[in-house]
Amino acid sequence: MTDAEWAAIRPLLPVPAWLQGRGGQPEGYCHRQMLDAIRYLVAGGISWRAMPADFPDWSRVYAFFRRWREHGLITEFHDRLRGRVREREGREADPTAGIIDAQSVRAAATVPAASRGYDGGKKVPGRKRHIVTDTLGLLLVVAVTAANIGDRDAATGLLGRVRRLHRDITLVWADGGYTGDLVDWCRQKLALTLEIVKRARRPGC
Repeated sequence: MTDAEWAAIRPLLPVPAWLQGRGGQPEGYCHRQMLDAIRYLVAGGISWRAMPADFPDWSRVYAFFRRWREHGLITEFHDRLRGRVREREGREADPTAGIIDAQSVRAAATVPAASRGYDGGKKVPGRKRHIVTDTLGLLLVVAVTAANIGDRDAATGLLGRVRRLHRDITLVWADGGYTGDLVDWCRQKLALTLEIVKRARRPGC
């Protein structure tokens, strides 16, 4: 990452335990090196063991990533970044409304058959990603399922997580794929308004 990017995100990083007097010892590599390595891996779609030699050893990078994941630090870092972007756009750090949607994508041959399915509506074999974003399009929660899992079926768990993690959200917009009992369920179980937005018809359609 550039010096400007590092200057922006460094204050948002989780503070290591040893700096807070909670035990442990300093890490052998700085966080900037580790984050650069992980970004390179994600951007290139490579395996951990294929990490180039000019980055820290792959095992150290993986251990760093796993530790952050297990302690919820990736989510914490992401949420801080999202809040900073929202404030830069003149919004409150915590959103009050969201948008839910899903998309089926073809799965690579390496994806286990047990986690794949067939989306009959979209004619897509593979997986489906279900997301809730804020009104700026910034990610709030995500779930990945087999493509044959219906939007409404996945939405119950997804919207439940939204209410637990983002208590200020009381309104979520959705397309016609989320109509039916889900609207009433959200109001009764989550105290959440699920508003169905119908797509505008194109001229001549």
